[in-house]
Amino acid sequence: MDRSVYTDDHEQFRKSVHDFLERQVAPRVEEFAEHKLIARDVWRAAGEQGVLGLEIPEGYGGGEAGDYRFNAVATEELAAVNAALASAFGIHFDIATPYVVDLAAESQKQQWLPRMAAGEAVAAIAMTEPSGGSDLANLKSTAVRDGSDWILNGAKTFITNGYTADIVVVAARTDPEKRSKGISLFLVDSSLPGFERGRKLDKVGQPEADTAELFFDDVRLPADALLGEPGMGFVAMMERLPQERVGAAVANIAHAKQILHETIEYAKERKAFGNSIGSFQHNKFLLAELVTKIEVAQAYVDAAVVEHAGAGLSAVDAAKAKWWSAQVQNEVLDHCVQLHGGYGYMREYRAARAWMDARVTKIWAGSNEIMKEIIGRDLAL
Repeated sequence: MDRSVYTDDHEQFRKSVHDFLERQVAPRVEEFAEHKLIARDVWRAAGEQGVLGLEIPEGYGGGEAGDYRFNAVATEELAAVNAALASAFGIHFDIATPYVVDLAAESQKQQWLPRMAAGEAVAAIAMTEPSGGSDLANLKSTAVRDGSDWILNGAKTFITNGYTADIVVVAARTDPEKRSKGISLFLVDSSLPGFERGRKLDKVGQPEADTAELFFDDVRLPADALLGEPGMGFVAMMERLPQERVGAAVANIAHAKQILHETIEYAKERKAFGNSIGSFQHNKFLLAELVTKIEVAQAYVDAAVVEHAGAGLSAVDAAKAKWWSAQVQNEVLDHCVQLHGGYGYMREYRAARAWMDARVTKIWAGSNEIMKEIIGRDLAL
């Protein structure tokens, strides 16, 4: 079924991103996996290509697309090449950047946004803590006033881009007497004294995207490091989670669709008992089911993208898109591994790596169980 979500302008942008990735990024994925991070020159190249500045106003060196569908196009192309690319670059341009654009002081915008658009400064967002994942209202990191400054202490974990980030959006508790209303956000320069990184975490999948623990030991932050108003951090996070979740959904389906396409081609070529394995009725029926499942999920995600680009996607609909796309992605990729047989369990095959890469999507951006809780509450249950 033809998709109607994108215009000619979006498709022209898609081609430019696709060509850039094929030329400068895809050939180096193995290098990124070996080093557990994306090379700095690739970040700069992505900035030159205009991928990193989609949310940044032109006055700060960005492209100011003003249309979320451009973000979605970039995410689809990144995910089709490699899931970790969509994760790492997406955290930077689709998730962390809007906090800076919307909430940062002018001095911070001038300092960081041009560098973020150019790929000279890599961004991360630090919410998750060792003591808890999805329960953001219960975070333990603290920021205490000291004159006009703030003193930040605590730890974060599972932070994508954490090992290389130059700037980090950090959620910390500024009022110990309150839960969600006692949380504030800060823009933290990773070069400040007291900011420390743990090792690059050894994950099951997505090794190309660096992931690390972050530690804050009496990090002194200037007054203008505060993002928005004190105590409004939780609200700011909730307002921006729909974009994070629809972005995850876009990546999930694009990733699964690409590997399914490659699996279909494999099923046409792989012979068993004198025939292609795709010609066997069981496999033919299975692939028919998987293609249909992907296309149906794609239709819902496309609708979510259009909604988010327009009036704004609700938290409930974003939760639906996130959990369902992650579920479909994992089901499809598990079948892709099975269709590859023993080769599907070999890391050298993309189906195996994609299967490992996908598992985390049912956990991050709010676990699938939390997504169902959000949807269930909307049903007044």
